[in-house]
Amino acid sequence: MDQTVGFAKRFGASLLDALIVFFPIGLIAVFLLDVDTSTNRFMPNLIQSIYMIIVPVFWYGYVVGKRVMGIRIVKKDGSDVDFGTMLMRVLVSGIVYALTLGIGYLVSAFMVALRKDNRAIHDFIAGTYVTEAAPGEAVGLQYTSDLKQA
Repeated sequence: MDQTVGFAKRFGASLLDALIVFFPIGLIAVFLLDVDTSTNRFMPNLIQSIYMIIVPVFWYGYVVGKRVMGIRIVKKDGSDVDFGTMLMRVLVSGIVYALTLGIGYLVSAFMVALRKDNRAIHDFIAGTYVTEAAPGEAVGLQYTSDLKQA
């Protein structure tokens, strides 16, 4: 079974994405596109969502922060993610998180930290997990009953 990735590395990857990708996007939106992000978050959120959906599909499950941390997103069977998988992971889970007023994010953080398979709500929705396995090395996530034996 692949080595799933816990809270610290996933959080670190998110912070790196925020600093390396999303902060510059915000600056571009504010200064070059003259977007008032205090009242209009649509454009930065749209760009962020497109990035989170498209980049992993073409970059073997990596986004910039995950690549730096040496982790990537794969399907539960160990195969590379596709557009449908990433749409579920980003958009559908985003709707769930919005409907729960952000409580879903907190639940997901605890799930990643406490579950043996380190999967969050968005991982369950999309049928994914985060691994340290390089492209071509992921073998798939075993069933929960198999995880208890590991």
